[in-house]
Amino acid sequence: MKKLTLLLIISLTFFQYGNAQRYLTKNGQISFFSDGPLEKIEAQNNQVNSVLDVKSGDFVYKVLMKSFLFEKALMQEHFNENYVESDQFPNATFVGKITNPEAIDFTKPGTYDAIVEGKLTIHGVTKPVKEQGTFQVSTEAIVGKSVFKIKLADYHISIPGAVTGKIAEEIEIRVDVRLDPLKF
Repeated sequence: MKKLTLLLIISLTFFQYGNAQRYLTKNGQISFFSDGPLEKIEAQNNQVNSVLDVKSGDFVYKVLMKSFLFEKALMQEHFNENYVESDQFPNATFVGKITNPEAIDFTKPGTYDAIVEGKLTIHGVTKPVKEQGTFQVSTEAIVGKSVFKIKLADYHISIPGAVTGKIAEEIEIRVDVRLDPLKF
């Protein structure tokens, strides 16, 4: 009986340790900003799902496109219906990996520069991306941040002829996610 109890305790310890290697959020934040000659467009999304496996460096995001909120309801409607076609392409995803894991000590509090490389899918189009960001490690969580730009044309997002040249063809994306340890 003592051996069985000891085996159970050891198994649970390893199980919990393995889970401590994964961090997640269901309410991360992604925003984008476009500064065109006609109009500035900005939107926020606070319903971003993300998982980070600090052992393997795997990093995944899933973003519900209809969760982007705009200052003007008409902008939100045009974004979902005319640009990203949210009914047909409801999610944007990123599946990647930290490519400089030796530069990040996830066991020691601090802010670390990171390079993440993977595949970004928006509007049904998948493109390879490589971006820089930071991971701020604390005893409670890991905060990941990045700022990068994408070209709308790369993801087959068309700008209607009536506003071509008046809306920016490139948008700035800001990522800010607080990842908490996965617990069972």
